[in-house]
Amino acid sequence: MPWTTQDIPDQRGKVAVVTGANAGLGYEASMQLASKGATVVLACRNSERAESAMAQLRLSVPDARAEVMRLDLSSLASVAQFADEFKRTFNRLDVLMNNAGIMFVPDRRETEDGFELTLGTNLLGHFALTGLLLDQLRDTAGSRVVSVSSFAHTRGEIDLDDLMFESRPFDGGAAYAGSKLTSILFAYELQRRFATNGVDSIAVAADPGFVRTNWLRHMRTGGVFDRVRASMLSAVLRFTGQSVEMGSLSLLRAATDPDVSGGEFYSPGGRMNRGYPVRAISSEASYDKDVARSLWETCEGLTGVAFQLDSPAAVALTPSTPKKETT
Repeated sequence: MPWTTQDIPDQRGKVAVVTGANAGLGYEASMQLASKGATVVLACRNSERAESAMAQLRLSVPDARAEVMRLDLSSLASVAQFADEFKRTFNRLDVLMNNAGIMFVPDRRETEDGFELTLGTNLLGHFALTGLLLDQLRDTAGSRVVSVSSFAHTRGEIDLDDLMFESRPFDGGAAYAGSKLTSILFAYELQRRFATNGVDSIAVAADPGFVRTNWLRHMRTGGVFDRVRASMLSAVLRFTGQSVEMGSLSLLRAATDPDVSGGEFYSPGGRMNRGYPVRAISSEASYDKDVARSLWETCEGLTGVAFQLDSPAAVALTPSTPKKETT
């Protein structure tokens, strides 16, 4: 039998954080979790859009327990502020859904911390967020960290010596595919560290498939070629993409299915990256433990967030004002 929202267990008493929850997959996942009784924190960059999403959520789920907290993953200061606010408000965290992301940025742009924008948002922001919420995750039995990836990770390549495209020509598609490969590498390495240190939490990865969302918006800010390409891809997407409701199932299964184990990957089981979610195998590159370990160490150095899983002090911040590495 296919896995659907009917299979989501009762979530009453649980707390979930969903990044990028104001639209698309993040909104749908938040709405479904709230409908099952979870307290959901909509972690969003744009407060106005987040409040609009909250109003819509309350129309769909009148008794929803949900709130908005501002989070800009392209700013380490914002990530730290969000984590502080969350920890003042909640003493547990059952699901951290690292969903927000950007793709197909037409030219090389940087975050306020000096990171290439795609990697800084899709990986480094979520890495720092997870580390800064580690105490709540570790103190909540059976908690989960869900890293949202993409089928594009199968085309991803990682140059650990040039993660930021400083020495090679920038390519928005390559930057996105690489960032989605790093998302899975992060999930698998986090699971290994959970297991090694006896932490009762799991890390899993999920691919929503080819979904009709507004994922081409950044491409439309580029030149003529990028805008034409975006229009063509949009036309293809309208006819071949699956709904947000279907795409969110992979994320929701990874977040709630009692049979899920750490280090697994869930994606649509049908043709053309569509269909109901199934346990799947990610790319060969995503299982490279040496690359994952090196990437992890690089992320710690770039963000200043160190995961101390074997210590009562779960996170150490060094330096206090992280900056990108220079060569």
